[in-house]
Amino acid sequence: MIFDTHAHYDDEAFNEDRGELLGNLQSQGIGAVVNIGASIATSRNTIALTEKYPFIYGAIGVHPNETAELNEAKLAWLKEEAAREKIVAIGEIGLDYYWDEPDHETQKHWFVRQLDLAGEVNLPIVVHSRDAAKDTLDIIKASGARDMGGVIHCFSYGVEMAREYLNMGFYLGIGGVLTFKNGKKLKEVAAYAPLEQIVLETDCPYLAPVPNRGRRNSSLNLPYVVAALAEIKGISEEEVMEVTWKNAENVYRICVPRE
Repeated sequence: MIFDTHAHYDDEAFNEDRGELLGNLQSQGIGAVVNIGASIATSRNTIALTEKYPFIYGAIGVHPNETAELNEAKLAWLKEEAAREKIVAIGEIGLDYYWDEPDHETQKHWFVRQLDLAGEVNLPIVVHSRDAAKDTLDIIKASGARDMGGVIHCFSYGVEMAREYLNMGFYLGIGGVLTFKNGKKLKEVAAYAPLEQIVLETDCPYLAPVPNRGRRNSSLNLPYVVAALAEIKGISEEEVMEVTWKNAENVYRICVPRE
């Protein structure tokens, strides 16, 4: 069974067939999913999915590019909802300098506040970092997030940055980019990182692996990532699935029954 640690099944890309797709995941080898909030609205949607499907867990938080919507009242709502049994992380939170909105100071302010929140509710974090390597690392180091642990989602930096996070005990989220021809940097990171600190993710509906690159992604594509990681590590696909499942349980502090 495969554990998808980062999905967005509330996305409108799944509106036409969400129920059918999710209803069939477990019979096709996907044993558990963590749906990830990226705004207040998608955090609400995530909570709803966790209530409807036993194998879906959730993370709630506000993506850096959505942080202009945040205020202390909304942060208080996140804190209250984080007490739900199936909410297993605060995320996705972080920094994204690829886009200009909102400004970097707004992103950094709410990243710090959401890190504070994770500490208050004692949950791990799911970190989004794009074109913001130094600031992300500096803020995490200053925040005490090492004690909370978590996943550096869709890891996109090189081995040196990976070493920093691995040394702090974080897990690296690896998905479809591992199969891309231009994914050399991630392949190097996957070869370097201990399997015991890697988790599988889709970020669906985005970043579908080869041979489905450019199409809508779903957890059903994760076997392609498993195969690529097994080849890089020189181990069996079964070992990749087993170890990354345990890693997901460890980082999210849950024990998920396998059907």
